[in-house]
Amino acid sequence: MASVCTQQSWKRPYGVGVLVAALDESGAHLYYKCPSGNYFEYQAFAIGSRSQAAKTFLERKFENFSSSSRDDLIKDSLFAIRETLQGEKLTSSVCTIAVVGVGESFTILDQATVQALINKFEVAGEEAPVNEIDGNAGGAVVDEEVAPMDI
Repeated sequence: MASVCTQQSWKRPYGVGVLVAALDESGAHLYYKCPSGNYFEYQAFAIGSRSQAAKTFLERKFENFSSSSRDDLIKDSLFAIRETLQGEKLTSSVCTIAVVGVGESFTILDQATVQALINKFEVAGEEAPVNEIDGNAGGAVVDEEVAPMDI
């Protein structure tokens, strides 16, 4: 039955959402391919369980990404992931960090390095959760002037 759904033009194909990061001579790119087969380019995006909380956090920060250091980008990513956790502590066992840059290969950081980064940023205590910034315990977006992250 599954093959019939993917071979007929009138049936919706089974699919998944995929987030792809790419780097070329024009710079870094982030693409989201949704289950419908459409794809979109974003400057920041999150998919998965409770991803809306991460997207809300990223919407407030993405305008500074082009001038941010790698450490700042990793920190913002970790804070965005933290926003999706409900009652869980952010640890290296619930996230993976990969980096790529001009002239360097794709690298996945080991768990010890990721945990050290998490500890470093938590000790700094630099960022309040999004729902505390808004004064909105539900985490809903209230600021209508937040710019969209899509390109």
